[in-house]
Amino acid sequence: MQTLSIFELLKQVITSWQVIAITVALILFLNIVFYVARRYHRPMSMPKISFKGKKGKKAEKAAPQEEIVTHDDDLGLEEA
Repeated sequence: MQTLSIFELLKQVITSWQVIAITVALILFLNIVFYVARRYHRPMSMPKISFKGKKGKKAEKAAPQEEIVTHDDDLGLEEA
């Protein structure tokens, strides 16, 4: 093919109504997506626990704790 005919074919493809319509649709879609991305704010998350507080908690866990036993644990079941 000659160079001149390739440029003519490329001009016809670029100026066709299908290519122009898809290009406009993509631009509108991207504008909407970027607008929503700018407007979206994430909800505030819970504050993180600092590492300083964990040292005191480890000392408390190391100490034996008394287990609380109640007599309401049988849930009304009869033993056979």
